Amino acid sequence: MAVEAPALGVEPAAGERPGKGGIPRHGRLTPYLFLLPFLVLFVGFVLIPAIYGFWVSLHDYNYLLPGKPWVGLQNYIDLFTPGSRDSGDYWKSMEATGIFTVFSVPFLIVCPLGVALLLNRAFRGRSFFRAVFFAPYVLGVAVVGILFRFVLDPNIGLVNYYLGHAIPWTTDLPWAWISLIGMTVWWTLGFNAVIYLAGLQEIPAELYEAAKVDGASRWQEFRNVTLPGLRPVMAFVTTVTILASANMFGQSFLLTKGAPANETRTAIMYIAETGLANNRQGMAAAMSYILALVLLAISVLNMRLTQRREVS
Repeated sequence: MAVEAPALGVEPAAGERPGKGGIPRHGRLTPYLFLLPFLVLFVGFVLIPAIYGFWVSLHDYNYLLPGKPWVGLQNYIDLFTPGSRDSGDYWKSMEATGIFTVFSVPFLIVCPLGVALLLNRAFRGRSFFRAVFFAPYVLGVAVVGILFRFVLDPNIGLVNYYLGHAIPWTTDLPWAWISLIGMTVWWTLGFNAVIYLAGLQEIPAELYEAAKVDGASRWQEFRNVTLPGLRPVMAFVTTVTILASANMFGQSFLLTKGAPANETRTAIMYIAETGLANNRQGMAAAMSYILALVLLAISVLNMRLTQRREVS
């Protein structure tokens, strides 16, 4: 009579349930323990400040004064009431933010893509040029702002000196916007280019070989292979770039200081002025949440459009 051999492996301890393949399940809390460090940081530095900021927006809050009167939604109502103390200046700063975003984002999407396409090719010194294009991004906004302030100063700037013309790069429109957009593109182009480059390297080479066999031109390869392969990356780059441009502060603060006549004063600049210089933290918090809701809506719309293109 044959005797069955005992199953090899470790016997599950008491109270443990064996999973697939006889592997015991040690506990359902294990994934949450791995997530715990992030959850602590998220709750402590994102969730709690967000809730507290909304609570501040419901008060006439001034940290220098002992009393913080409850005003409910009055701060929000004032921002949407024409002729109120902050409505006109706030929406003018939102308009400035929109102008900067609309004109800077296309450059920050197309120019890095062109750079990534060039750097994705094999040529001598490719690593060096990759470092050169990414190098400005590691500089702080203070360094970049002071540099461009010196180069574009209407009176003593190097650009006007070599051009021989007194162009008001930082004091008049549209030159102030050209300066801010050019400065931002030069500074942040390398970051988007690196992301595009990583996406290009993930596109299978077989697709390009098949396109060449079919007699596709360079433009047809780019349109039918490169762009579809980069669609998820482009969605990420577009969303991140829109958010970064809409939160522009340092460039305008250092280069134009909102000139001329606060035309280049962005929403973040006005919020900082209201909350820090004027000590009206309640109103500044309300402005911040309106800006956040606008950016949230734009981000959701962008992701929806991207998903529809992927489905089609």
